[in-house]
Amino acid sequence: MSEAPVVELKGLTRAFTQGTARIEVLKGVDLAIRPGEIVALLGPSGSGKSTLLQAVGLLEGGFGGEIHIAGTAAHALDGDARTALRRDALGFVYQFHHLLPDFTAIENVVMPQLIAGAEDAAAMARAGELLAALGLGERLHHRPSQLSGGEQQRVAVARALANRPALVLADEPTGNLDEATADKVLGEFLTLVRGHGSAALVATHNEALAARMDRVVRLHDGRL
Repeated sequence: MSEAPVVELKGLTRAFTQGTARIEVLKGVDLAIRPGEIVALLGPSGSGKSTLLQAVGLLEGGFGGEIHIAGTAAHALDGDARTALRRDALGFVYQFHHLLPDFTAIENVVMPQLIAGAEDAAAMARAGELLAALGLGERLHHRPSQLSGGEQQRVAVARALANRPALVLADEPTGNLDEATADKVLGEFLTLVRGHGSAALVATHNEALAARMDRVVRLHDGRL
């Protein structure tokens, strides 16, 4: 018997009103991602990839249909319960790293663990292990302004994995990097995610990067 999906979407819809016009961005999306599976979400700019990730990430309301995450019917939860599920089951990597500028690399990775209730020593050890795995063992105490773009994004990857999420959501995670750095950071991201047994949904418009993942789904005219 196969494992239950980490995330399952059933008939997911999202529409926006612009003036007198109603714009349907998602028109009944169905998707299931299994534990440990890394799925590329392909689509041109404006196709709704970010909207889909926002839905799965429980970052805003207004969606129709069902969203099941780690066996929980997320669409039926109240705000506090959604926040707790997001904290415990999900990790996020964005195109721009969004690191806390006044904190060092290791502090940026420790912070989400402390919020989740980890002990200081365990959080520091976990952060150091992740950053070392990403080649940043000598940069633990540097602030974001002292790191290159690729290094900052590696810190963001470590932060996303800090709480051992069941699912990592990545929105154009290498879109702000040059081609060589993007290729290297993506490779490290995939290795780390696979090593931790997490699943991932990675939005991209880059066919070559998508081909390195386990499966590719394409968003077109609001449907997969």
